[in-house]
Amino acid sequence: VLNRPLGWTSEACVIFYIWVIFWTAALLVRERDHVAFTMIYDGVRPQVRRILAILGAIAIAGSFIAGFPAMLSFITFMKIDVTPVTRIRFDYVYSVWILFILAVIARTIVSLIRLLGRNWWKETDDQPSDAGQAPAASGD
Repeated sequence: VLNRPLGWTSEACVIFYIWVIFWTAALLVRERDHVAFTMIYDGVRPQVRRILAILGAIAIAGSFIAGFPAMLSFITFMKIDVTPVTRIRFDYVYSVWILFILAVIARTIVSLIRLLGRNWWKETDDQPSDAGQAPAASGD
């Protein structure tokens, strides 16, 4: 560590950066705060917005669930290599990816359950027209 002060500090910064990004995205950042392109979504009625949100949740959860075994296999395979300076195994460095994937799957399934539930309009950020009622179409 002391013989290569620039090497280990640079490597530590990269590892911490990877962990901070995926840890934060998995556990701290709300879904509404992620970058999203919603031009079509924002321009449709609330009921259509609900359908689009359900289809999106199914696509995301399905894709991540289908790809999870391959991702887990690759992360565990990475134990054969280590970082150049600190000699930390790459499976440890990238294990946060598994936490991220599991969090995305869990959050998406919870969102899907809410979208299929009685108060689905809360998940789409729509306001109900009357208490307990689905929101009325705006601008139509």
